[in-house]
Amino acid sequence: MEIRRQGDAFLLYKEQTPIGTGRLARGALWVEIDPAWRQRGYGSYLLKELLRRGGGLDPRQESCFTAPLPDGAAGRALAAKFGFLPQDGRLVRRRLPDLSAVQFCHDFLAARLAPGGLYIDATCGNGHDTEFLCRLAGPQGRVLALDIQPAAVDATNARLAAAGLAGTGRAVLHDHARLGELAAPASADCVLFNFGWLPGADHTVHSTAANSVAALRAALAVLRPGGVLAAVLYSGRVIGDGEKQAALALFRALPLTQYTVLECRFANWAATAPLPCFVLKKYP
Repeated sequence: MEIRRQGDAFLLYKEQTPIGTGRLARGALWVEIDPAWRQRGYGSYLLKELLRRGGGLDPRQESCFTAPLPDGAAGRALAAKFGFLPQDGRLVRRRLPDLSAVQFCHDFLAARLAPGGLYIDATCGNGHDTEFLCRLAGPQGRVLALDIQPAAVDATNARLAAAGLAGTGRAVLHDHARLGELAAPASADCVLFNFGWLPGADHTVHSTAANSVAALRAALAVLRPGGVLAAVLYSGRVIGDGEKQAALALFRALPLTQYTVLECRFANWAATAPLPCFVLKKYP
């Protein structure tokens, strides 16, 4: 089978014979299979391909598709198979991104913190978290990002420049265990850690327990009362679980009079799944 595009139409060919047509424009879908070729899975194939091309099968992406109400039972069954539901005289298929540990962390911080102030990305990687913090801090805020890998610093600064956020945040080459050299005590509204390795780089280069615990202690020192330390912890075949367990031991030993600590486990995920943690620094 082959799909060929002609203008706004997608033609499905069986060998050299066109057997179906589909259209996709701004989320509006339409699929029609030649009656002689129906009930053989070709409608499913074409509809799935159009959804894929429109981002509807990407679990990380929000999507919304609409389609006309089908007349026959077969059309209704095909629509239901792919999650289309009747609404206001048409079919609608809505999807929200699957919840990830990092997205959960972002949502938590966005709900708790206000624009302005100082935000720190202690493991900037490719800059996704830094960009998020810049948008959270707003024009009146300031974001400092750091990493020990030059590729990460360059990628983050390039991302901020492309997003028009270079005036809010910048990345520097620095060890997060020495965070106190860059920020004064009790000055930061948020310090964010996303441990592990630089995405797309050598996985054998990753954070370690000793350095990460020192960085977490430094972050607690620069965190202001009312501020939040957020950390996504990892474990697995490459990095083991030493760093994760050392960080959890630190968090669990923090005095309740000074901190509230949350471990946000996904109950039906694997034990090695990313683990979001939050430390809320209390007011004296």
